[in-house]
Amino acid sequence: MDQTARWDPRTSLKNSDRMSRNDCFQFHCGPTVPCFTECCRKLDLALTPYDVLRLCKRLDMAPSDFLDDYTVIKAGSRHGFPEFSLKMGMDGERLCPFVSENGCTVYEDRPGACRIYPLGRASSKSRSTNLNEEFYFLVKEPHCKGFEQSRRWAVDEWICDQEIEQYNRLNDQLMELYMLGFRRGLAQLSTQQLQMFVMACYNLAKFREFIFKTSFLTKFQLSINEIDLIRNDDVALLEFSFKWLKFALFGVASIKLKSDGNIAS
Repeated sequence: MDQTARWDPRTSLKNSDRMSRNDCFQFHCGPTVPCFTECCRKLDLALTPYDVLRLCKRLDMAPSDFLDDYTVIKAGSRHGFPEFSLKMGMDGERLCPFVSENGCTVYEDRPGACRIYPLGRASSKSRSTNLNEEFYFLVKEPHCKGFEQSRRWAVDEWICDQEIEQYNRLNDQLMELYMLGFRRGLAQLSTQQLQMFVMACYNLAKFREFIFKTSFLTKFQLSINEIDLIRNDDVALLEFSFKWLKFALFGVASIKLKSDGNIAS
């Protein structure tokens, strides 16, 4: 289940609340709406690996520095993996560090939960078809005046306008990893497993070094094209990190071991 800014995943959803991509809703947000930036305070905003990737590039920061300066880590989830949240202001307002009077200062690279708002999304993989099935729902907060505006959107139109598809695709791969942890009763990662997870998902620079500066490529069967992609493309590297973690943590045959020991080139 995707996380949104304040939506409580324990809240049950009636079938009537569920929206397909063809359903419509009424909403507009911007400086002319009275509640502008109210949704940027007093919130618990989870950051996915792709969120961190985009923000690191936007701020020209090393992942390790970004994690230290802008995130807090939470343990004790039902799936066993730690979760990172954006570090908010320390006063009662708990303001997002990237919001100003004029709005979001990282708007083009804002986290997925901010992009999709006021929608929430639930996604799971069907065991019968092995395809991701999803539905959407409205996240209505008392302060929000956006629903009083006249602009109408189809869910699919909103997804396109806010450029959410890439976030959904990568977040679904993260959720598959979480579900493996949940189904296999992963109560808590060991210290080594925790380091592996944080490196592979949230510190791609370090993960790339791990692949190319250790004996990694002597052990796993990757094509020249795959190696070139993960060397130069951070999104491809992130997708590979999910595959590697499934293999390393759960023994899933998501990547193949070499049988001959030759180093790929």
